[in-house]
Amino acid sequence: MPPSLTTLTDEALLALDALTGRAANLVHPSIRLGVTGLSRAGKTVFISSLVHNLLNGGRLPLFEAGRSGRVSKIRLEPQPDDAVPRFQYEDHIRALVADRLWPDSTRAISQLRITLDYESASGWGRLFSPGKLSIDIVDYPGEWLLDLPLLAQDFRTFSENTVTLAASGIRAELARDWLALSGTVDPGAAASEATARALAESFTAYLKACKSDERSLSTLPPGRFLMPGDLEGSPALTFAPLPNLSKESPAKGSLQAMMERRYEAYKTHVVRPFFREHFARLDRQIVLIDALQAINRGAEAVHDLERALGDVLECFRSGTNSFLSSFVTRRIDRIVIAATKADHLHHESHARLEAVTRRLVERAIERIGMSGAGIEVMALASVRATREATVKHNGEDLPVIVGVPMAGERINGETFDGETKTAIFPGDLPENPDSLFEALESHSEGDPPLLNFVRFRPPHIEETAGGLKLSVPHIRLDRALQYLIGDRLA
Repeated sequence: MPPSLTTLTDEALLALDALTGRAANLVHPSIRLGVTGLSRAGKTVFISSLVHNLLNGGRLPLFEAGRSGRVSKIRLEPQPDDAVPRFQYEDHIRALVADRLWPDSTRAISQLRITLDYESASGWGRLFSPGKLSIDIVDYPGEWLLDLPLLAQDFRTFSENTVTLAASGIRAELARDWLALSGTVDPGAAASEATARALAESFTAYLKACKSDERSLSTLPPGRFLMPGDLEGSPALTFAPLPNLSKESPAKGSLQAMMERRYEAYKTHVVRPFFREHFARLDRQIVLIDALQAINRGAEAVHDLERALGDVLECFRSGTNSFLSSFVTRRIDRIVIAATKADHLHHESHARLEAVTRRLVERAIERIGMSGAGIEVMALASVRATREATVKHNGEDLPVIVGVPMAGERINGETFDGETKTAIFPGDLPENPDSLFEALESHSEGDPPLLNFVRFRPPHIEETAGGLKLSVPHIRLDRALQYLIGDRLA
């Protein structure tokens, strides 16, 4: 954790929180699990499916405590933080199961507590363990996580980094209007609210264009510009980076002085409270990424995802929590980086998707000089929306996936109605991730996509004879669960 991201006040408050939390854990053991994702990776779906499978006896063979029968009871309980909105699990699972609709994406922070009663695997553990563990699931937008590096940057550094990135590659076209407008502004001129608002609106339009499905870029701070909530129109969100800033301190009353003041207000009133009150209190973390969407959008989207992963990992307070150190600090000792939507590929390509994701993470770790210990990489599908089949094509067996594409989805000139089941050959990922990166670099806009993807509707969930819904199908949700909390149930 770069020390410049925290102040002495931050560290003192975090130490007090760690001490309080450790004392509470002695009475009621709990673990805070952070769930975030980058650009439509499926955070809400992951949490809903995870909780539904735990509550309804879903197939979780790799979750050892459940498989061995050591978990006797699982239930939802009131969350410990009354000031944080509750994750509306019931509404989200109803949308998935009853309406076969994907729930709305995460727009703000929320929390849910699920408690497991269990029996320790060892006789010594059964003698001393209370046999109860609460998992406090903290759901927050990935855009908020990507804001944390701003704590270590002043306005000049933020402006230089943002303008340089905006002028590169496909971003240059998306940022053309904002960069042109910025170029007409004199930072030393008198502050103008109309100018500040025009710059902020143009800059926000650039960020939205980067996030669109057509581009699927990931590095998009400041995150609240894309989801302002009740801060919309406030001075803390009415600023923008400025090009060609002098190294001298800005004159009082100048446009640059106004922008610097508002940038610092954004850090003080938006970023730092999130860091101190939520992010720094996490014990475990899963980061969901849509690697397939990035691959489909080309080399720049993949490189941008890699850059975002580096920024994400650099912010984590990672490390081992010993018995004594846990009284004065909290560190994230296990992190999962999960490529979602594995059900959009035939199972033969799942290991290849995982290898691509591991390549992205390893390069990010190398860039920031962080040890890979405590980081697990996997490919999963929180909800399996397809099944696999084989069709004959030109006399050969072709592995396909079968599902109901969302209404309006298109592939090879065909538009789907949201009701018809369709078999699709998505293509194959290469065995060697380097081959994929080389293919992406040589791939030009306008060339056929390397892979064929459409969004599928959630699957139809059968009912039992008693009218009860069966658990939501998934791919490797149990593997993620075991890595994130399995050791706490030993």
